Amino acid sequence: MDLSRLAACKKNAARLKAWLVFIDETGFLTSPWVRRSWAPIGETPVLLQRTTRQKASAIAALAISPCRVKVRLLFSLRPHQNVNAEWVIAFLRDLGRHLGPRMVVIWDRLNAHKARIVHEAAARRSRLRIEYLPPYAPELNPVEYVWAFLKTSPLANWAPATIEQLADRATGELLALQNQQQLLRSFLRASPLSLRLQ
Repeated sequence: MDLSRLAACKKNAARLKAWLVFIDETGFLTSPWVRRSWAPIGETPVLLQRTTRQKASAIAALAISPCRVKVRLLFSLRPHQNVNAEWVIAFLRDLGRHLGPRMVVIWDRLNAHKARIVHEAAARRSRLRIEYLPPYAPELNPVEYVWAFLKTSPLANWAPATIEQLADRATGELLALQNQQQLLRSFLRASPLSLRLQ
């Protein structure tokens, strides 16, 4: 999909009074995301971590309301699991319960997104439209900025002892982010897409 088609997709979402929903996935590892930090002179910060890395996967959606007034963050996080087509279908179903049936979903070309069973599930919902971002253009998806913020700010320089600790903390940070409307809007503004919000 080229950018002109994406612009048409945004206009269609407004015309259809549908939520414009950007979706992306990521993994959180028990090994810390190391960033520069401050420490007293002569006291080098030390991060202790386990030698075996474990992963929690997450799917998130940044959804812009039909009237372009509200931005919502919805997510699903699961330890020890990779994103697959069944999880994507369940997430779309949950989005429908929270946002209503009218949605234009925009996401990348992950194999789970292109799976036949995902397209069949979407086809059964007449008010759900799916569009793809251009290949090799992750910067266009505002959810990428959510992941970057979490990994380089609240979760940086922290090594959880267990995957359960990581899942709990990541969930807590995502829940806190849901109530920060200005920050959610900043992720949309960071994307090169022209997304008008009121």
